[in-house]
Amino acid sequence: MAALTPELKARFDRETSQHRVVLYMKGNKLFPRCGFSANALAALQAAGAADVYTVDVLAEPDVREAIKEYSGWPTLPQAFIGGQLVGGSDIVRDLAESGELAKLVKG
Repeated sequence: MAALTPELKARFDRETSQHRVVLYMKGNKLFPRCGFSANALAALQAAGAADVYTVDVLAEPDVREAIKEYSGWPTLPQAFIGGQLVGGSDIVRDLAESGELAKLVKG
């Protein structure tokens, strides 16, 4: 497992603070490469997240492992809204169904 280096921590801090909605996923917004990632992305977009910043963890194996350490969350995808971890695909879906995701996205 890749360690969470100071450089990667700084990168994650920067990405999650500069973008309202960030999704660390398998693939990207144009070509999700996992059903869970595709579902999380679709739920975020349907909730009103017009510009989801995506990071393809398949293209960067060090990011794929280090983001888990950074967030304390063991699985991917991982959605961050307003700099805070929201969770993975199931949590994003549940929040979307309850209407809470739209509130979070709008901030």
